Amino acid sequence: MQLFGDIKRLTPVGVDAVILYFKGDTLDKANAACQRWLAMIDSAVQSSIDSPLWLKECVPSYDSLLLVFNIEDIDTHGVYAWLRALSTRQAENEGVANQNVSALPHSATKTIPVWYGAPSASDLSVVSKKTSLSIDEIIALHTGCTFTVYAVGFAPGFAYMGELPEVMACSRLSTPRKRVPKGAVAIADRQTAVYPSDSPGGWNLLGLTPLSMVNHRENESTALLKAGDTVKFTAISEEEFYAYHEG
Repeated sequence: MQLFGDIKRLTPVGVDAVILYFKGDTLDKANAACQRWLAMIDSAVQSSIDSPLWLKECVPSYDSLLLVFNIEDIDTHGVYAWLRALSTRQAENEGVANQNVSALPHSATKTIPVWYGAPSASDLSVVSKKTSLSIDEIIALHTGCTFTVYAVGFAPGFAYMGELPEVMACSRLSTPRKRVPKGAVAIADRQTAVYPSDSPGGWNLLGLTPLSMVNHRENESTALLKAGDTVKFTAISEEEFYAYHEG
């Protein structure tokens, strides 16, 4: 198969799935290409003319996109041909298939308040020793970045976000905790995340957010963050943290 656009590799995954890997000299650029393709495919799914009825699932990740299809309707070569036609049509219609985009059509920017140093979720002193940064510098760097949600997994609503400045890169705990509290804001390597529920975990904890990462309603649950969103963290006091729950 001859590759095209910003796809650098297309790999069959069993008989009913392919995974696309995207070009990019940085993770953010490869992830932007992934999100752009996800938007193109979502748009085609909504189309009454070109909807891929064979498509069962579409799962974005850091620099890749997994497509699961119905083998009774199509095979890997058919998926490749459909993707190539979609890319060509997009280029003809809008002239944007092979260019980088700064604003992704279905992304959103979210702000997450954090009580940094909350007693039940604070490894700030540990992070300080690992990075040689002061606690104030750690908080300033974490609140000063805009993060991209690369993928959602591990647990429902657990969003992997990056990237932290290299100076703040921090290895995981040598021994994971058996229980990390719901709402714990954490970092590992150059990523950050929020634990959506009480669970085991080995990331370094910076504090607690009062926000729920997953909202449960009668017949459905929705995650606060999805792949492609951008996220800012903002510092709040202990009083403001508890005011969220009282409000």
